[in-house]
Amino acid sequence: MIAGIRRRFRPWFIVWITLMWCLLMGEFTWANIISGLLVGSLIVFGLPLPAMPIAGLSVNWWLLFLHMLGWFKDLAVASVKVAWLSLRPAAPPQSAIVKVPMRVSNELVLSFATVLYNLQPGGSVSDIDIANRMWTVHLLDAGSEAALAREIETIQTLERRMIRIFERS
Repeated sequence: MIAGIRRRFRPWFIVWITLMWCLLMGEFTWANIISGLLVGSLIVFGLPLPAMPIAGLSVNWWLLFLHMLGWFKDLAVASVKVAWLSLRPAAPPQSAIVKVPMRVSNELVLSFATVLYNLQPGGSVSDIDIANRMWTVHLLDAGSEAALAREIETIQTLERRMIRIFERS
């Protein structure tokens, strides 16, 4: 029983929740700090989070920083592309649903890659087959073989980056 409580005790979570509580209330008073500590303690002990699946992960922070810079550039390019597709005086683009294999071995890294891909306009992951490491992706612009190949290459580039950043040996 005591060992379970020790595993659940995460003081930084309680401090973070207390800070968020005070910001939500609009001022830092003793009453808000004490009630924030109580709310934080209730959440941490009453609703414990499962352990993160981080076995075998080591983050290359420099590559992560470079990836995020490139991701923001890709976000801007994709936003302009989707805006053009919606505003141009032509028919709507032909879309496609494709299955793309993913070689990442860690489920947490797979979820990171999914979030990063879904945050950019132009495509979205609609299904993840974790057992077979397969994404089902809806692509907005798949009017030609070149456009389809370009979108699949974007996914494969993201996959390679995630492997280099998180799953290096």
